[in-house]
Amino acid sequence: MESKGEPLLSAGPDGGCGGSTMGVDDMLRRHAGEFGRWQLRHFVLTSLAWALEAMHTMAMIFADREPERVCLRIGPGRCGAGVDPCVPGQDWEWAGGTGSSTVAEWGLVCGERYKVGVAQAAFFAGCMIGAGIFGHLSDSFLGRKGSLTVVCALNAIFGLLTSLSPTYAAYVLLRLLTGFSNGGVGLCAFILATEPVGPTKRGAAGMSTFYFFSGGIALLSCIAYLFQSWRQLYLVSSLPSLLFLIAVLPFVSESPRWYLVRRNITKAMDVMHDIARQNNKQIPSNITLKLDDQPEQEQEQEQEQEQTLSGSIVDVLRSPLTRIRLILSVAINFLCSVVYYGLSLNVVNLKTNLYLTVLVNALAEMPAYTLTAVLLDRFGRKPLGIGTMLLSGVFCMAGSLVGESGATKVVRMVCGVVGIFGMAATYNLLFIYTAELFPTVVRSAALGCAAQASQMGAILAPFVVVLGDRLPFAVFGACGVVGGALVFYLPETMNRPLYDTMAGMEEGERESLK
Repeated sequence: MESKGEPLLSAGPDGGCGGSTMGVDDMLRRHAGEFGRWQLRHFVLTSLAWALEAMHTMAMIFADREPERVCLRIGPGRCGAGVDPCVPGQDWEWAGGTGSSTVAEWGLVCGERYKVGVAQAAFFAGCMIGAGIFGHLSDSFLGRKGSLTVVCALNAIFGLLTSLSPTYAAYVLLRLLTGFSNGGVGLCAFILATEPVGPTKRGAAGMSTFYFFSGGIALLSCIAYLFQSWRQLYLVSSLPSLLFLIAVLPFVSESPRWYLVRRNITKAMDVMHDIARQNNKQIPSNITLKLDDQPEQEQEQEQEQEQTLSGSIVDVLRSPLTRIRLILSVAINFLCSVVYYGLSLNVVNLKTNLYLTVLVNALAEMPAYTLTAVLLDRFGRKPLGIGTMLLSGVFCMAGSLVGESGATKVVRMVCGVVGIFGMAATYNLLFIYTAELFPTVVRSAALGCAAQASQMGAILAPFVVVLGDRLPFAVFGACGVVGGALVFYLPETMNRPLYDTMAGMEEGERESLK
């Protein structure tokens, strides 16, 4: 077990004594730097992938919108009672032509309207599958950078093919495939960006990743305004993924923690020395890395090596400590997603300028991220998680009790704004909180399960929205309150070590209780 104090005396590289070993956190804190120039550059480059995920996710808002009808006989917006709103022809046509959206091109109105929901649900279903698969691959042989490379390449390919969809069925299939690859983008980028950051800076860094997501939505609204054909939108919004592969990923490093759990200490130390050099620091030549459960006997190391390399979600479920954490994390992420996406999906029904509304909503979420980043290391993950979910839940409950006419309409709007503000803060917080609840060897797999639960919530959210007037607000309020109550049962992780292995975490938690 790694000492939380001075480095342990161990065998040096030549087999003799005199060398010291320490974990990644200790080495970053004492010698390499917790968040210097290297981490800043690496963090920004890696987190750009969040903008790509946002564009592939939110493109559906513009591509699947229902354009305005232009009445040919009477004038725009004044179609008479004798005009069939379901059949374009001599009486009316779509503003912007049939190529303006999938709804216009394939006639997804009236009895066919449900097909829009099917296409969107297919995307989130793909995200759910992809998050689990790429979460496991990121922990295993592909690694964090390798998995991010694969998902970005697939995103570009599937996005470009989507713009060529000949039929509705092909469109749904390609949205499913895009979701499959997109589900692993944020997950891999988040872990790769935060694992090389020191323990006292990791929380604020992790919370800052969502600025890139909101920035991607804001950029998408500008792209959609310039390219109002849905095919052009998918084409242009997929090109940044290719640019990221060519111009950004070659300058991103693999996580030293992943090298370490794969027993590749040489490469892990190469990364650590690179971090120290660019941060104008130096790691003593007699110090090397060790896992937090590294055995002292070589025989024990051989026995543990197989388990370390094959960490998976099965290992998470096998341990009582991580099993209860996973169950709670899955439930909380699910509830959070229902509220966040549920409150967000009403954008197309607000009858305002769609491009401006999406842009304003994206910018409005940023203060929530700032608030959580500022308060994260002051109050801790647990109190902040409880507070933000309860804030959202209480205001959504209040929104379900008021009408939607006159002054009460303004009150309901304010309740919705505060609700999404609180849940956006929670959504951001959950990434860093969930990552800190699990050791390196299964961190991606655990985050993948949480992300899958989040996508399940995203699939359910549209069906909650269509329940009626006040009922959706009541459901969102209940989800927020229940989610806040569940966070109460999670442990606080602020200033706790970021463990590498299951055994290291279990031993560390036992020590903390003494």
